[in-house]
Amino acid sequence: MRAYVYGAGGAEITDVAKPTAKGAQVLVRVRACGLNRADLGMTKGHVHGAAGGVGTVLGMEWAGEIAEVGPDAKGVKVGDRVMGSGAAAFAEYTLADHGRLFHIPSASNMGFEEAATLPVALATMHNAVVTNGALQAGQSVLIQGASSGVGLMAMQIAKLKGAKTVIGSSTDPMRRGRLKEFGADLAIDSSDPGWVDQVLKATGGEGVDLIVDQVSGKVANQNLAATKIKGRIVNVGRLGGSHGDFNFDLHAARRINYIGVTFRTRSIEEIRDIFSAVQSDIWSAVESRKLKLPIDKVLPFDDIAKAFEHMEANKHLGKIVVTL
Repeated sequence: MRAYVYGAGGAEITDVAKPTAKGAQVLVRVRACGLNRADLGMTKGHVHGAAGGVGTVLGMEWAGEIAEVGPDAKGVKVGDRVMGSGAAAFAEYTLADHGRLFHIPSASNMGFEEAATLPVALATMHNAVVTNGALQAGQSVLIQGASSGVGLMAMQIAKLKGAKTVIGSSTDPMRRGRLKEFGADLAIDSSDPGWVDQVLKATGGEGVDLIVDQVSGKVANQNLAATKIKGRIVNVGRLGGSHGDFNFDLHAARRINYIGVTFRTRSIEEIRDIFSAVQSDIWSAVESRKLKLPIDKVLPFDDIAKAFEHMEANKHLGKIVVTL
């Protein structure tokens, strides 16, 4: 089968062996894939968790039809239209655990391209905003890095769960200007030294109840200053750097609950629980398309290198999708 593989000369489309479903796995005939920032790094040879390096089939988000079911897979059958996440997505066929996928809503006529934008954003941000962030109706939340696909989803989930004030950050003026379309009551520029004052003003001087941080690095201490006493910070990403100065005294004085999350060290049982929580808590909003992401560009699989060039240019809003 054809797949997008990182080889000795870089990432390229090549032929690899078609996998077979075992245990609780299903084999999916992939019809569309969503691109993610981690994929971009892996096209350059970077490692993401246990994945990466020469010989790696790239990709982590897909939509398609089940072609084969392993002997221990439950709740699925051949022909089901599904979307999910996992390794080796950029290929004609990919394997997935039966608990790491969603059935594509049939009543809403959702296509594969739209479905391929959703799994990573839904699982990541429901876990960050609701499960770990413990957002309650009437509270305030700041999403750092809000113009990414997962950031746009985080703001929508926050609104769905009854947040009183949703603040989103983006350093790009065009994207920042569009954040209100996705639930932001206030859009800030995290590269502006005065953004903490803007957040404090919007929250009556107290700070936000919750920050979902995809930037980290240089904004770590500003985040502490913008968080309410006894508030929460959930660290999801490190687009602004994995290291930075940290004011431990301010952290202690504001009694902030600082939580780190990643899928890289989670067991399959934990991931199944995350997917199950999405389905039990917010799935009706997915079916009704209340929760959705804009598609910035769709390209055929043969042009996947161009899709990554478009991502690297960093001028898009929403998801980039490739179709097979």
